[in-house]
Amino acid sequence: MSGQLLPCNPQEIGSLFLFEKLSPEQLGRLCAGGRVEGFEPGPVYTEGEPATCFYVMIEGTVVLSRRVGADDVEVTRTSQPGVYAGAMQAYLGDRVRQVYNNSMRVTEPTRFFVVPADTFASIMREWFPMAVHLLEGLFFGSKNTQRMIGQRERLLALGSLSAGLTHELNNPAAAAVRATSTLRERVAKMRHKLSIIASGPFPREQLAHLIEIQDRTAELVAKAPTLSPLEAADREDALTDWLDDHGIPDGWRLAPTFVQAGLDIDWLDQVAAAVDEEILPGAVGWLNYTVETELLMDEIEDSTTRISHLVDAAKQYSQLDRAPYRMADVHELLDSTLLMLSGKIGQQIKVVKDYDHTLPKVPAYPAELNQVWTNLIDNAVSAINSAGGDGTLTVRTALDHDRMLVEFRDTGPGVPPEIRNRIFDPFFTTKPVGEGTGLGLDISWRIVVNKHHGSLQVESVPGDTRFQVLLPLTATDDETAPEESA
Repeated sequence: MSGQLLPCNPQEIGSLFLFEKLSPEQLGRLCAGGRVEGFEPGPVYTEGEPATCFYVMIEGTVVLSRRVGADDVEVTRTSQPGVYAGAMQAYLGDRVRQVYNNSMRVTEPTRFFVVPADTFASIMREWFPMAVHLLEGLFFGSKNTQRMIGQRERLLALGSLSAGLTHELNNPAAAAVRATSTLRERVAKMRHKLSIIASGPFPREQLAHLIEIQDRTAELVAKAPTLSPLEAADREDALTDWLDDHGIPDGWRLAPTFVQAGLDIDWLDQVAAAVDEEILPGAVGWLNYTVETELLMDEIEDSTTRISHLVDAAKQYSQLDRAPYRMADVHELLDSTLLMLSGKIGQQIKVVKDYDHTLPKVPAYPAELNQVWTNLIDNAVSAINSAGGDGTLTVRTALDHDRMLVEFRDTGPGVPPEIRNRIFDPFFTTKPVGEGTGLGLDISWRIVVNKHHGSLQVESVPGDTRFQVLLPLTATDDETAPEESA
C-alpha cells in the first residue's frame, strides 16, 4: 500500500536513533534514495508479500502482527519514533527469500521514512561492509548451527527411541521363545501320558469320554474369567483339597494352573465321573498338560500380537508408504506416538486418553505431526519426572469452533513465568544435549503454524500445564487437495 509523498528533511531523519550517527552527506544520500510517506489508519503491508521497502516510523503508531492459523495475532504496538520494520534482511539479497515476516498497520495518521529494499541493501554494503559481513555470518551461521545441532540431537533422540522400541519388542519376543520351549516340553509329556493311558486295559468308552473332556477343557481355557487375588486363592485351596482327597499327587502344583484356566471343582467332578478311580491320577495329569499347552499357546498369541502392534505402531509413527499430505486420523497418530514412547513414559506416569472420536479426519502431514506429539509428550514426561516421577499425562481432543483441539496436560511443576515467553524461541531448551527430541518448541511451532496453519499455545500453573494445538478441519486454499488415507 502506498501513502502520501511528503518532503524529506535530513535533519528530521537524523533525529531518529537509527540514523543519529550518520554524517550530513549520508543523511542527504538517504533522503535522495528514500522518501517520506504519510499513511492514514489501515494496513501498510501484509505478511508473506515481497519485501520491497524498509520502513522507519517518524511519528504515529504502528501495530505489527503475525498470522496464526486463521487469526492475526498482535505482537507489537508502539508509538516510539525510529522503530523500524519491513525489508530488514535486504542486505542478504536473493540468498534468502525476501518477504515480509509480519503485517504492519497504523492506527492513526503516521509518517514513515521509506527506503526501497535494493537501495537499503546497497547503502548497507557500502557504508557498513564489516557490519554486513558480521550480520551475514550471524544469520547463516545460526541457520547452519541450528541445522547441525538439530540433526545431531535428532540422531540421539532416534537412538533413544530405537532403544525403547527394541526393549518393547524384546519383552514379548523373549516371552514367545520361552513359551514355545515350554510348550514343546509339555506336548512331549502329554504324548507320553496319553501313551500310558492308551496302553492300559481301559474301555474305549472311557477314553472317548476323556477326549471329549479334553475338548471341552480347551474351550473353557479360552473363556477363563478374571479373578481377584482373593477369589483365586480361595479356589486354589478348594481344588488342592479335592485333589488330595482323590489321591492325586502334587495337587498343590496342579491347582494354580487349573485356577488360571478358569476350571473348578465341578470340572474335576466331571473328570472323576468319566474314568475309573485307578485312571483318575493319570487322566488329571494328562488334562493338566492340555491346560498348560492351551495357556502357553495363549501366551504365544498375546506376545506375537504385541509384536505385530508394535511394528504397526512404528510404521504408523514413521508414516512409511503414506502420502506426505493427506486426510489423517489424529487419534491414530496420537496412539502410535504414545505406544512408541511407552518405554520412556514408564509405569509411574498414568496416561489418560480423553478423545472425542466424533471428530473428523484433518488435512495434515502426519509424520511431522507425530514429531510434534513426540516433543510435547517428551516435555510433559520430563516435567513430571522432575517433580518425582508420579503424575498424570492427559491427552485430550475436542472441537474448538471450526478447529480441532489436541491438548497435552501434565501435572508437573509448570513452566516458570520468567521463561514462558522464550520457550518458542530457536535453540531455547532447559534440557542437556542428548535429552529430549531435538526438535525444540520453535520447530514444533513452525510445523503447526506455518505448515498446518494452526496454532500452538501454552497455559501453565504448578500442577497443571497444558500445551494446546489447534488444527483447521479443512485445507487452506494454498494447499493441494490432500489424499484420502487407505
